[in-house]
Amino acid sequence: MGIGRGGSTGLSSALRVEMWSHWKAGYRIREIARALKFDHGSIRSLLARAGGFAPRTQRRASRALTLVEREDISRGIAAGESGRSIAARIGRSPSTVSREIARQGGRSGYRAIDADRAAGASALRPKPCLLAQNGRLRNIVASKLSLDWSPEQVVGWLKLEYPDNERMRVSHETIYRSLFIQARGVLKQELTRHLRTRRPMRRPRRAGPSNELRGNIPNAVSIRDRPAEVEDRAIPGHWEGDMISGTKNSHIVTLVERHSRYTTLVKVKNKETGTIVAALTRQIRRLPTVLRRSLTWDRGHELSNHKAFTVATNVKVYFCDPASPWQRGSNENTNGLLRQYFRKKTDLSVYTQADLDQVAMRLNQRPRETLGFQTPAAKLRASVALTH
Repeated sequence: MGIGRGGSTGLSSALRVEMWSHWKAGYRIREIARALKFDHGSIRSLLARAGGFAPRTQRRASRALTLVEREDISRGIAAGESGRSIAARIGRSPSTVSREIARQGGRSGYRAIDADRAAGASALRPKPCLLAQNGRLRNIVASKLSLDWSPEQVVGWLKLEYPDNERMRVSHETIYRSLFIQARGVLKQELTRHLRTRRPMRRPRRAGPSNELRGNIPNAVSIRDRPAEVEDRAIPGHWEGDMISGTKNSHIVTLVERHSRYTTLVKVKNKETGTIVAALTRQIRRLPTVLRRSLTWDRGHELSNHKAFTVATNVKVYFCDPASPWQRGSNENTNGLLRQYFRKKTDLSVYTQADLDQVAMRLNQRPRETLGFQTPAAKLRASVALTH
């Protein structure tokens, strides 16, 4: 899934948090893209734009005035109280209160909500980079990097060369950020060629082999705990599910019944878990009870709220092992067949549910060698009839 002209990737804020969590844990871009079911090029672009550094979470400092305190200040001003009197009442120093009032319009113009918003906006504003403020230090750092010194070596040398000059101090993290986050406009990107790795962005330490990217799905039941009747395909009503994806954050849910290879396609507006669970629930509820037994899914986070799906449909959900698409072989094969109709790198949102039903019907009326050249539709009808 590509990036739009405006630079947007279509990745929701929740998935961005997830992306950065995986990145900080040391997983590769393709692993993250696979876990999020998103194009790896878009993931790479998002990471590169930030230089590989996860955005810092903004938190209000404990010493900062709160909105409640600002409302108390506003009421005190309206009542004609002095700044010292207001400060004593809210437990703050008089200088804190006087500076707050002066910064936010004076006694005549002070408004608590406006003052709080202004303080929040100021806190979010990026602080000037140390290297941007100190030209001498910046030039020395750049000259040493051009000699193939690492940022750590530069920092160590500065401490030895200028032991008593605090202005000639910088952390290696600041150097890396200045190299990899070009929006800072401090160190030229060409200097990254002198780094040992020559990478264009900071890469966290690789996660250990026991730290597999499993999707962190709460209360997930492994495919290894799936009943034998699911494995041997003897009984209808056990489904495999997944999604195929296109550009512009477009997706189609694919469901394949294991016994008959019968395919159902479901249009969804995005891949958020609430959307997917609601769409799957509506689809499964349309089926006769004998066809509602289990659903096997991969490790995608779109079904992280699988408990709600099971409660609504009484269909148990089992999850594949990480990076094991063969455990949903019927679904993987069907997804390949569907690319005849839904080419890669196309916008899938243009297809209506009626369009998807037409494609599913074509597949279900196509003879399959694995079924002895019966069609999935005929196979499913026959198996349902036998169960009544």
